[in-house]
Amino acid sequence: MSSVFDFNGAPGSGWSQPEPIREDAGKNIPDSMRRNALPRWPRASEPELVRHYTLLSQRNFGIDTGFYPLGSCTMKHNPRINERIVQMPGIDRIHPLQPDSQIQGLLAIYYEMQDMLSICAGMDSVTLQPVAGAQGEFTAIRCIQEYHNSNGESNRNKVIVPDSAHGTNPASAAMCGYEIVEIPSGPDGRIDLQALRAAVDGETAAMMITNPSTLGVFEPEIAEAARIVHEAGGQMYYDGANFNAILGKTDPGRMGFDAVHYNLHKTFSQPHGGGGPGSGPIGVKSHLANYLPSPIAARRKRTEEDPRGVGDGFWYFWEDPESSIGKVQQWNGNAGAVVRAWAFYRRYGRDLERMSEHAVLNANYLRHRIMRNHGDSAMPPMPKDGAPSEVVKHEFTLDMTPVKDATGVTAKDVAKRLLDYGYMAPTLYFPQIVPECL
Repeated sequence: MSSVFDFNGAPGSGWSQPEPIREDAGKNIPDSMRRNALPRWPRASEPELVRHYTLLSQRNFGIDTGFYPLGSCTMKHNPRINERIVQMPGIDRIHPLQPDSQIQGLLAIYYEMQDMLSICAGMDSVTLQPVAGAQGEFTAIRCIQEYHNSNGESNRNKVIVPDSAHGTNPASAAMCGYEIVEIPSGPDGRIDLQALRAAVDGETAAMMITNPSTLGVFEPEIAEAARIVHEAGGQMYYDGANFNAILGKTDPGRMGFDAVHYNLHKTFSQPHGGGGPGSGPIGVKSHLANYLPSPIAARRKRTEEDPRGVGDGFWYFWEDPESSIGKVQQWNGNAGAVVRAWAFYRRYGRDLERMSEHAVLNANYLRHRIMRNHGDSAMPPMPKDGAPSEVVKHEFTLDMTPVKDATGVTAKDVAKRLLDYGYMAPTLYFPQIVPECL
């Protein structure tokens, strides 16, 4: 496609220049800096320019133009009604420093969102302050760190991560000053419990894990893994990137996790990846609640002395946890993301588990289509586990090594070719334990 510089209209077309205010305006420009010829400016009329950039925009790929299979995230439609809601005067014209009496509606939304996230993850308390998944990880690990310090166990300086972990997990723990202990996965891509038993000791602070894993497989022995870590005095941290796969079916609290981060820009419809901003709230069990960042939304029964509230009989206010780690973000997080997620949650409620059902069904449908079409081939792209009967969750990984060995075609080549056909390419070369991962 032509660039804007390929337009070759008449000299001066596409732009206009005002008359100089003074005839001698350029006299102070040295000769060495004066042009001998006009620059190569685009010579396009306004209609040509409009058509050019409109055609360019039609070549873009976005969530409104096609399926967006970004690994581990399960992207979804961003309801436009959410945009109408966040643009209401009572939302988008609020200043963070306004007194509680003037933002009772927003405080009620924050409180409800904290409560809903607590319920769906089996946690006791939630903060909505972190504005990204990785920041949520960092915040949760800091809370765990302060918990150990307050118990006189500052010697706990190790965080365990599986080799299939998201890269932000060890990075977040390292930013808190922890030593990273990586344990290998078993042949089926799941946690190797023997390796975990060998890794835990009196210096273990926490284990960070995603369930389902980045391979798309559920950890059936997660409760045993939690027991091993807890018996050693460590805490269990749940990376919520793959929460789509289990929402409404089970929760991290039942699995034995002590802390979890959510991605409102993945699981709860906030626009993701350039359409953000993001939001990475964290939830914790009661023994970690006092360490959450401040403030969090709280409520009490409204009294006659209180100004008029939102009409539900409660007075909402900001509250600082007793032993808070402090703030991790200015103000109170990304309020727009919180409101969008709240609207999404209120719209679907208990039906949110259907979202998980569809995510799992779609992943298994596509996986089995690939297995059926290539299962008899001499060079089949195989899932990491290699078992056609395996039930994955919201995603699956293909090892394209047989194809590469036979033809020289890499996973990257396949992804590029998918783009040629108008399909968004899936995540490449991650997790790194799969050599030619697609």
